[in-house]
Amino acid sequence: MGFEQLAELKEQLAKEQQAKRAQAKPKHAKPVAKPPRVPRPADTRPTGARPVDTRPAAPRPAAARPAPVVVKSKPVDPVVLTIGKLQKRFPKAFPKNPSPKVPLKIGIFEDLLAQATELALSETELRAAIKIWCRGSRYWTSMVAGAVRVDLSGEEAGRVSPEDGVRALKLEEGRLARVASKAAVPEKAAVPEKPPVPEKIGE
Repeated sequence: MGFEQLAELKEQLAKEQQAKRAQAKPKHAKPVAKPPRVPRPADTRPTGARPVDTRPAAPRPAAARPAPVVVKSKPVDPVVLTIGKLQKRFPKAFPKNPSPKVPLKIGIFEDLLAQATELALSETELRAAIKIWCRGSRYWTSMVAGAVRVDLSGEEAGRVSPEDGVRALKLEEGRLARVASKAAVPEKAAVPEKPPVPEKIGE
């Protein structure tokens, strides 16, 4: 095979390859349209300012709050509430601690009973309150023979008789004696007994 024939063969093969390429390409291929550009809003930041992050902030985890401490309070004695009402309404007859108590008028319970509706208190509540009020060291020490007794408004309404004074003194002495006897009795500490030592075999 001569040189001329080889050149013709190469030329023929090159034409065939070009024809194949032309057939593989689509004749009427449309160019893909690009999405339209969205204009950016005018930048109003001063020159040199850092860009503003417009992304929504991620929610921060809520700080663990300590559980509220519930303090269980003891129920208030109803008699204490009744006495509180009397102290508010009649402060001169029922003075608040630390002021000393004053001897009350004989028959003051009847005066209170006449105002029970206005005070919104029952006869039982008033009776219990007077019983508690007229008992204890603060009241007994005020019951000195000849001391002035007062009515609900704090006005003089009689005097403490010698008999009432002696009775109050005995009550106070009895209270002091009970307190002293409780303090004098030492608590018996339980002493455990020593267990018996077992005897050794052969002794």
